[in-house]
Amino acid sequence: MKKEFCALALCALAGSAIQAQTVNLYGVLDASVERLNNIGTSGTNLTRMPGLTGSAPSRLGFRGSEDLGGGLKAVFTLEQGFGVDNGALNQGGRAFGRQAYVGLTSEWGALTLGRQYSMMFWSQLDADILGPNMFGSGSLDSYLPNARTDNSLAYRGDFGAWSFGATYSFGRDAVNAGPSPAGTNCPGESDTDSSACRQWSVLAKYNTAQWGVAAAIDEIHGGPGAFAGLTSSAMKDRRSTVAGWFKPNGALKLGAGVIARRNDASATTPRSSLLYVGAAYAMSPQFGIDAQVFKQDYSNSNNGATLFAVRGTYNLSKRTAVFATAGHIANDGTLALSVSNAAAGATPVAGASQTGFGMGVRHSF
Repeated sequence: MKKEFCALALCALAGSAIQAQTVNLYGVLDASVERLNNIGTSGTNLTRMPGLTGSAPSRLGFRGSEDLGGGLKAVFTLEQGFGVDNGALNQGGRAFGRQAYVGLTSEWGALTLGRQYSMMFWSQLDADILGPNMFGSGSLDSYLPNARTDNSLAYRGDFGAWSFGATYSFGRDAVNAGPSPAGTNCPGESDTDSSACRQWSVLAKYNTAQWGVAAAIDEIHGGPGAFAGLTSSAMKDRRSTVAGWFKPNGALKLGAGVIARRNDASATTPRSSLLYVGAAYAMSPQFGIDAQVFKQDYSNSNNGATLFAVRGTYNLSKRTAVFATAGHIANDGTLALSVSNAAAGATPVAGASQTGFGMGVRHSF
């Protein structure tokens, strides 16, 4: 009888533990086809199915939490990015390259450890209307859609309308994928150079139901062999931003921001700024249109670029949508940026313009 009672008690405890833990599977599948003109010195056209993004990057994730009692919870997220075009993993081939962290949350906020978003990502989330669209901010600054760091500690807390956050990484990017922003070969965690490949970011954000504003700073350090010219721990690449959004009614949302950058890896044009303004309008519950203009300038230089982009989305259901998007970039000086950040290898010649069109389907679960 005693053994039976103990067995029943253990089963009850196990059942309580199972009920206290939740694990969710989620994902996005986004497949598209785009056509770009004026590529390279020959000015040829290209039609392709890109693997990085269409209207949003494809992903598969697991998110879970366990109630530890007293308002304390354990949380984790494992999220991988992949291309629907060929099924290959993105983010330099990482198994969980988008996010991989574990931590604790309470009424005082969340403290997490692992690979996770920089505060630069959270500062742009509401104001950048097009976000990771194939024609968007990532075409002008490839760090923005890759604002994640390895080996990092992160804190985020919400207190009424205010949110605060910070990250610190001991080695911001341990993958060599390059040269490519998907893996910049800066593992850090060195016993001979404590500053190598460190990263930090901070965030302050104020949101209401109708408007919001955010300010953030994100600084990465270089290290031996790191890509993008940051080959020394004494070299830094800092981005500082102020961004905001306003929703005058239920159908219209406006967003704007500026990102000031100081990049020690550039000997001639270390200072630059990226300004953007955009709008999203829901013409009906099924159809919406988004448009944005970006302007990038380099101090004391003729270099610069202007990008215009527009996207229309038709929702077939709450989870499935079809979209069409178009973009145009005009490069100045010696810049040779592609209008598309959906895949590499399609830039025009220096100072030239490029136009792109894309369409696709997106499903979330």
